[in-house]
Amino acid sequence: MKIVFALAGVVIKELYRRKDFYVLFFLTALVTLLMGALNIFDDGRVVRYLKEICLLLIWISALVIALVTTARQIPAERESRTIFPLLAKPVTRGHVVLGKFLGCWLAAGISLVVFYTFFCLVSASREHTVMWTNYFQALWLHWWMLAIVVAMAVCGSVVFAAPSSTVTILFCAIAGILMLGRHLFKVADQMPEPGRALLYAIYYAIPHLEFFDLRDLVIHNVAQVPWWAVAGATAYAMVYSAFFLLGGWLIFRRQTIC
Repeated sequence: MKIVFALAGVVIKELYRRKDFYVLFFLTALVTLLMGALNIFDDGRVVRYLKEICLLLIWISALVIALVTTARQIPAERESRTIFPLLAKPVTRGHVVLGKFLGCWLAAGISLVVFYTFFCLVSASREHTVMWTNYFQALWLHWWMLAIVVAMAVCGSVVFAAPSSTVTILFCAIAGILMLGRHLFKVADQMPEPGRALLYAIYYAIPHLEFFDLRDLVIHNVAQVPWWAVAGATAYAMVYSAFFLLGGWLIFRRQTIC
């Protein structure tokens, strides 16, 4: 595990030497503060609208950070030829896959803490109260959702040659899952066979990332989610993350490094 944590530490340092995080955080803060300046009469509906905008920007920024950071890890090692001395040491390809995943996931988690801290400050300044349990659950499930995203990106980075291809394909797939995934079974009910069976198979096979989306509860200050549901979603994320990491490792293990 020391090797995995060492590789993860390099990834975290690399992320915060780059400008991606700082640019996205600045844009999120700027847009949120500009929208907040419109809340002249302290209307509750405007406050909810401000929270919705801020959370949407946080979700988009977190996805961009997780996908872009992860997708370029292994291809960058190949392009710079650092993959050869890395694998020449007592480091296996499994260590590389797991270390890259852990580093990108932890880096995404640190970014989320910064983003949600800003969100809490904005919410507290407008509502003069913070529902800490709701916010913690939203942060926790968001982070585990990113575990699936990062694992998918690790797997994609060993399949596709260019990081841009991995980012584009996965971003479209994730956006489709978040917007349409929960409605697939409704569409399947209205289709004839064999289309119905195929759509049902897709519905049950894809990772349902919308399970981790608590934005509506936070925006409208709804009561917290039962902790058994949070634990179930966490286990669900662990299973899918392990599945994509295993797939990425199996593919990477069979590849010829050149």
